[in-house]
Amino acid sequence: MITRVLVANRGEIARRVFATCRRLGLGTVAVYTEPDARSPHVAEADARVRLDGTDGYLDIAQLTAAAKAAGADAVHPGYGFLSENAEFAAAVQDAGLTWIGPPVAAVTAMGSKIEAKKIMAAAGVPVLDELDPAGVTAGQLPVLVKASAGGGGRGMRVVRDLGALADEVAAAQREAQSAFGDPTVFCERYLTAGHHIEVQVMADVHGTVWAVGERECSIQRRHQKVIEEAPSPLVERTPGMRAELFEAARLAAKAIGYTGAGTVEFMASSDPSDAGDFYFLEMNTRLQVEHPVTEATTGLDLVELQLLVADGHRLDPEPPPTRGHSIEARVYAEDPARNWQPQAGTVHRFEVSGAATAFGPQTGAGVRVDSGVVDGSMVSIFYDPMLAKVISYASTRRQAAGILADALVRTRLHGVRTNRDLLVNVLRHPAFLDGATDTAFFDTHGLAALAAPVGDARAAGLSMIAAAIADAAGNRAVATVFAAAPSGWRNLASGHQRNCYRDAAGDEHEVRYRFTRTGVQIADHDGVAVVSSSPQRVVLSADGVEFPFDVARYGEAVFVDSPLGPVEFVALPRFGDPESAVAQGSLVAPMPGAVVRVGAAVGDTVTAGQPLVWLEAMKMEHTLTAPGDGVLAELNVAPGQQVEVGTVLARVLAAVQTQGDTP
Repeated sequence: MITRVLVANRGEIARRVFATCRRLGLGTVAVYTEPDARSPHVAEADARVRLDGTDGYLDIAQLTAAAKAAGADAVHPGYGFLSENAEFAAAVQDAGLTWIGPPVAAVTAMGSKIEAKKIMAAAGVPVLDELDPAGVTAGQLPVLVKASAGGGGRGMRVVRDLGALADEVAAAQREAQSAFGDPTVFCERYLTAGHHIEVQVMADVHGTVWAVGERECSIQRRHQKVIEEAPSPLVERTPGMRAELFEAARLAAKAIGYTGAGTVEFMASSDPSDAGDFYFLEMNTRLQVEHPVTEATTGLDLVELQLLVADGHRLDPEPPPTRGHSIEARVYAEDPARNWQPQAGTVHRFEVSGAATAFGPQTGAGVRVDSGVVDGSMVSIFYDPMLAKVISYASTRRQAAGILADALVRTRLHGVRTNRDLLVNVLRHPAFLDGATDTAFFDTHGLAALAAPVGDARAAGLSMIAAAIADAAGNRAVATVFAAAPSGWRNLASGHQRNCYRDAAGDEHEVRYRFTRTGVQIADHDGVAVVSSSPQRVVLSADGVEFPFDVARYGEAVFVDSPLGPVEFVALPRFGDPESAVAQGSLVAPMPGAVVRVGAAVGDTVTAGQPLVWLEAMKMEHTLTAPGDGVLAELNVAPGQQVEVGTVLARVLAAVQTQGDTP
């Protein structure tokens, strides 16, 4: 009997497993590394063990020793890290502990995507042919380079130019080694616009194999899922496809003697002439990040089923029927508008207002939140930048999309920049609402438009006015002059006060206002008046319509939440520091990380967009390019060097026209 579970993972998935363990009366053990010492999952466990090194979650010896020391009798691997590592599964069992996952042989069989494809083909499951990177020809392009041992988008590259293949393979190998400890990669034909469909399976040791509904996960960036849903719109409108998918998934599970929770992933064609055709991609021998949408549409607790199956319990002959629709949005600390750059720093506030539940199945229409962060959490450079998953459930797909978009807009999310605006724009996009959700969604509809702020220019302008008035209210509340009279009292009209802000696009804006005997007067904005104000909340009237604005400030960062949409910007100092200015043409580190390689030397001529520095952060490589044409005048970093956000990595001196210049 399982009595105490160690979760060999971190963040949101650790908290998710702990929630079910508490409901079942099981003890919990957390492991953590130094960057995660104050993580919520550490505080919520009954016992916790510190791991040495930032890669401690990949250290099999440390993890098994931690379980024994803490008195755990079972290990749940979560997802990512060692969750699909056969050596870890075997070590857990060799230590006399229960492995909450499939048999070691099944993990081994699916652990190599290369071997997995061969097994599936022999079992009658349709597959895409594997290609040897060394033998790819121009006629086979485009191809997808994939890490054999990986997932989550790491170690994956799309290659459309044969000349770039070698460099992309090398980059994929580095990422795969860093994330999974195995640099093996392979290639397969890349379907430019397809549908990523997966089937949740659950199997017991008595021979019962469930196909527990399908999910569609086609909205992806860098081959990593962003929005997932159940059921799949493509499957819903394609007669007979669900039955064929379920049969293929059951064949895959039975072919390797699978038990526990797993996911069989397929790529389906988006071509109407091939409607219903699909190909095996991989089998994830673990719980998926997107499992909550299956829980919402079935009423199951998949973690509970994992625990029961690991304890030898028998599943019912058939899974429960699905009902309604559920959509999950992954909230990442990243900037989609800047090539998905991950962000690190403090989450000052995270609150999804109106959330009905957390870390557990939903009982009706509404929103569930599975979060790895709380107010004050630090986002580290060492791990995946996913902050939380927000999941909606409703009777119809459009209603589920509307509920989720509204919940995200109303979420108080202060601190690091996130992909929240992108998620809302996708959920409200006509193509998404119509179910046109293939893997080329961002390319088709334009990332710039999808990543644009939810609040329009009017919302931004009113939010800046609200921030200025809140700032003024705060100053007046703490002023000590005129103790016997209202602070700031005068017998003549004052001049305008000015507050300046910089928006996410880098543009600067000025708000002018002054205090009069009849109240605050806003300059340059006819029809806008202040109804009430405090340091945290301002109500403005715009053309007779009143809107409330909640204002929060952390240093120079300002966050304004209102029904018009969330807005964030930077308050600029009244007098700038000349020494803090960055020289024109500088290449600045957008995140902390380690320099992997450099692409030019001082004195080289470079062109705008040319790769200059490769930076590794959060287990992925990020290419930083020249800001313009010119000569590389400075190179301040070398491979292996750690840099902080804001570090000037290089400087490009713009080419100067010397002949024919006018004196």
